[in-house]
This record gives sequence, C-alpha cells and structure tokens, in this order.
Amino acid sequence: MNNKLLSLLGLMRRAGKLSLGFDAAAESAVSGESSLILTTADISPKTLNELNYRVNNKTDVLALRCNQDDMQRAIGKAVKIISINDQGFAQKARLLMETDNGEE
Repeated sequence: MNNKLLSLLGLMRRAGKLSLGFDAAAESAVSGESSLILTTADISPKTLNELNYRVNNKTDVLALRCNQDDMQRAIGKAVKIISINDQGFAQKARLLMETDNGEE
C-alpha cells in the first residue's frame, strides 16, 4: 500500500471529511454526501456485496491494497470501509490509486 494515500487518509480524518464504518459510509452514499467509498483488501465478499447493494451505484466503491491494520495506522480507527465526503480529496485519492502505487 502506498504511503502517500495512507497519509492523505489521515489528513482527511483530521479534516473531518471521512465517514468510518459500514453504516456511516453507506448512509453517506445514500444521502449524496459521499464522493468515493474505499474498502480494505481484507473485507469479506459478503460485506462487499451488502455494501454495493446499499450504495446502489450512488458512488464508486474501490478496494485499497491495504488491510484493516494499515487503515488503523493511517486514520486511528480499525475499520474496513470509509467514505470520502469531499470531491477534492476523492479526486486526489483516485489519482494516487491510479499512479504507480502513489509513489509519484
């Protein structure tokens, strides 16, 4: 997992632009607040299917190449699903995910 993206997630958390956990992320998507939902690589297929069903294509759901422990180190809470509730932060996260693991 790239360090730049994990650092950005920490910044988003401090800025109050994340919804953490399944219910909060799904609610953000349903309400239109979410710009992007990210999941860890160790999320269960059942949970991912439930999330996609609840979100119902209202926002993109992308998988990170990190596990729950990496996420906890980045944002300070052990979750497998987060919602980015800011368009600018979401665009930067997408860019970092598309580039060579964010190691620009």
